[in-house]
Amino acid sequence: MVPLLSIKQFFNDMRRQKLRSALTMFGIFWGTCSIVLLFAFGKGITEAQIKSQKGLGDNIAIIWPGVTSKEYKGMPTGRRVRLTEEDISYLKDRATSISRISPEYQKWSVRMKYGKQSTLRYVGGVWPEFGDMRNIIPAEGSRFINERDIAEKRRVIFLGDRLKKDLFDTEDAIGKRILVNGTPFTVVGVMKEKKQNSSYTGRDNRHSWIPASTFKAMFSRHYINLFIVQAPPTLSMEVTKREIHELLGSKYKFDPSDTETLGIWDTTRGIAFLKTFFLAFQYFLVGIGVATLITGGIGVSNIMNVVLEERTKEIGIKMALGAHKGMILMQFVLETLFITAVGGFLGFVFAYALVQLFPMLKLEEYVGIPSVDIWGSIMVIIVLGLVGLAAGFFPARRAASLQPVQALKLF
Repeated sequence: MVPLLSIKQFFNDMRRQKLRSALTMFGIFWGTCSIVLLFAFGKGITEAQIKSQKGLGDNIAIIWPGVTSKEYKGMPTGRRVRLTEEDISYLKDRATSISRISPEYQKWSVRMKYGKQSTLRYVGGVWPEFGDMRNIIPAEGSRFINERDIAEKRRVIFLGDRLKKDLFDTEDAIGKRILVNGTPFTVVGVMKEKKQNSSYTGRDNRHSWIPASTFKAMFSRHYINLFIVQAPPTLSMEVTKREIHELLGSKYKFDPSDTETLGIWDTTRGIAFLKTFFLAFQYFLVGIGVATLITGGIGVSNIMNVVLEERTKEIGIKMALGAHKGMILMQFVLETLFITAVGGFLGFVFAYALVQLFPMLKLEEYVGIPSVDIWGSIMVIIVLGLVGLAAGFFPARRAASLQPVQALKLF
């Protein structure tokens, strides 16, 4: 009966103080909305950046031949290491820490022509594993270079999606023939559009690739420009790099500890850095959101203290008529929790609606696609509950501690 009476009294008080209640709710509304949006956009930006970074490849290292910087077994420094396709086969056969590997021959400013369209672009000579390592996914109805292309030295070519558009516009490219430095090549694949924010030769959408065996014969190349390796998911790239140095050091007589003999870009380090950076970034955003929410809670507490001053006589009359401390305490705490809950719910709904409507602005390229995080939402609920309880408890305890005579006299 007493809780029911408290609830009834609470709604009566709310109706009498509409403006004050609305302003109090707005403080919680804004705090909740801020923290949910910070979580959502922080998550969207993080996922977009990591996805773009992985556009270069997942768990790979790009390795260039270098120059020795240490004497080794009587051999002088300054010897150039030059690698061939046979060396890549040697690593593939002997290394236990490599899941995929591919050489890459490179040539820029190669003239490509289809009909009246002509352009100068990059051509790479690679193995079939290259596509999987570099996240180069063929569009529907097309394929990447395969083993038969390598074995038969086929004149087939795989195009980046931007290069395809430059040559063919909206026309289907699969099966068509283009001229590469005057030599006819059949287009067997077009890259599916992907996000990529890092590269070592430029963006993949502007490039093309042909079988390594075809490239070697066509451009009379003996030495490769570089090679790509991918470590198994269960192994660190550090193990793979160490094994490559040991195997090639043994073959070419250089110190395996000489880091100058091979130039290595370990992309796993970049992704690890991004994950750490954006984790710290999210914690920072969470801290801002929580501080905003606590600020709203302080505002609620201040308003409840004002309410206490305004209703001191009312409290004295209630207590004189038999209301006990528990009823007064419950009334103030219930009012604060209700205001906090309604403000928090409206703030969450508003933020969720903004997140759902955001993709319509077509800004995914810059900030990714925000999404409401379930754990972030749970944290908001917990913080809201604590803020509401803290904001209402102390004014409520002060109100419940007043003596009837004291309350009437204070008024």
